[in-house]
Amino acid sequence: MTNTPDSLGREVLYEKPEPHVAVARLNRPDKRNAVNGHVAAAMDWIVKETERDPEVRVVILASSSDAAFCAGADLAEISQGRGHLLSTPDGGFAGFATHPREKPWIAAVNAPALAGGCELALACDMIVAADTARFGLPEVKRGLFAGAGGVFRLTRRLPASIAFELVATGDPIDAPRAHQLGLVNRCVPAAEVFAQALALARAIAVNAPLSVRESLKVARMSFDAPESELWAVSRQTSAKVFASEDAREGPLAFLEKRAPVWKGR
Repeated sequence: MTNTPDSLGREVLYEKPEPHVAVARLNRPDKRNAVNGHVAAAMDWIVKETERDPEVRVVILASSSDAAFCAGADLAEISQGRGHLLSTPDGGFAGFATHPREKPWIAAVNAPALAGGCELALACDMIVAADTARFGLPEVKRGLFAGAGGVFRLTRRLPASIAFELVATGDPIDAPRAHQLGLVNRCVPAAEVFAQALALARAIAVNAPLSVRESLKVARMSFDAPESELWAVSRQTSAKVFASEDAREGPLAFLEKRAPVWKGR
């Protein structure tokens, strides 16, 4: 287990458990992984580090504790006038919610993900959840607002009527129902969450990294861009990918009946 720089503390642990896969583990078990300034700074650093590191192809966001994924913002920090530290200029809430990322992230949700914790899961591209987990934005029950993207990211991952209900009532949805509706990729027993997230990461990491990044870039645009723009970007991306070394390596490896050796370029 490695960690972020010492100056950022140990509130988030960072490791690369196997080739091409990185893991960020929220590590405040006594606070149910609530986000404070150290968590935000560490997550901001981890996003930048994983984007910079050519060996990393996919990242898992997990918890070091089986008791919690993330309880959202640390209200003690806010009450003490340090709420501004819970966000970073590049990453927004938790140094993550708005951070530009090309590489895929998988949330390994082993326990309830509510409020800001739900928003961190929604900021990831994929979710593997325990069958006992729940997802929700209870802010309206306290006269607050889910300002880290949850109120609009839910409608992009769930049928609109279901998302509207969750936003307006503040009531959570359990993981089996979330899986049925497509919010969760895999719903498994809690003890299997990280292993299943790692299996999904491996299935991504085995592919050509440039192809994955560029394909995800266009896929993420599909929520906002008109189809005419998506066609233009798709043509540009196709030309870029097909001109890469990996585009030559993939077919050659297939013909030679061997595993491809990706260069990421």
